[in-house]
Amino acid sequence: MVWAKRIFLFMIVNVLVLITISITLSVISMLTGGHYGMGGYGGGIYGMSYDQLAVFCLVWGMAGSFISLLLSRFMAKMMMGIQIIEPDTRDSNLQDLVQMVHHLAQSAGLPKMPQVGVYDSPELNAFATGPTKSRALVAVSTGLMSRLSRDELDAVLGHEISHVANGDMVTLTLIQGVINAFVMFFARIAAFVVSQALRGDNEREERRGPSFMNFILVWVFEIFFSILGSIVVMWFSRFREYRADAGGAKLAGREKMISALRALQKNMNLPPEVEEAPKAIQAFQIAGRREGIALLFSSHPPIEDRIAALQALQY
Repeated sequence: MVWAKRIFLFMIVNVLVLITISITLSVISMLTGGHYGMGGYGGGIYGMSYDQLAVFCLVWGMAGSFISLLLSRFMAKMMMGIQIIEPDTRDSNLQDLVQMVHHLAQSAGLPKMPQVGVYDSPELNAFATGPTKSRALVAVSTGLMSRLSRDELDAVLGHEISHVANGDMVTLTLIQGVINAFVMFFARIAAFVVSQALRGDNEREERRGPSFMNFILVWVFEIFFSILGSIVVMWFSRFREYRADAGGAKLAGREKMISALRALQKNMNLPPEVEEAPKAIQAFQIAGRREGIALLFSSHPPIEDRIAALQALQY
């Protein structure tokens, strides 16, 4: 399954940060003999009341999400080999790309022009990321630049700029932070229940604190609940894609946006034997109509639904 890189990078970093926080806190707990510095094991879950555990998970869950947001632009550059384009570049094609992004950013009222980057890949993809509207990055693949017309590229960039202008990454961070809190909360309750059930009566009496097995169970349940939580994030992402389409249509023109979607869909439907057919059509994450479980984990709505929404758009 291909996810939008903007969201995929954020969620991967978020899960890694969440697990790192859990491991760090577990090590501290084992070294100090307490549980996360909140006292002994007198009752509740590891000596904490449910209210204390909820507050604890909310604080660390939000912290993990915001750390992921702060690292998003750096991680995108590092993981994808994005080359930042300087505004004074002598390459006419790259200079034109920067000017298009800056023009759209000005039209969208962004407080500061985003960085513009390009990375070498045959896939048709563009995405925006960054912690704030003033520290955004818009990246485009070489495959997208070579295959789309100028008007179609303008529409794709308008879509990405709309994500920045709408503050989608910050909103996603808040939602992911709440989900992190639920993940940490229920993972610890589930791990506690399972580990207690697996212990004998004598062992439960002798040792009330969390065991090494419990720590492993926490990490396993965190991964499991994170996958379930991603369904909520993906639903939010699909909702925001419609809004970004509308914003891109307003910035670049509705017909340009529809044309861009159809062009990407056309490239996706090239037969496999055609050598120039890209292996991945990832701008707007066009991958045909998904249904059932596949749709639940899809970050973008079906292409047909998005074109229909644009055609029905009222100005």
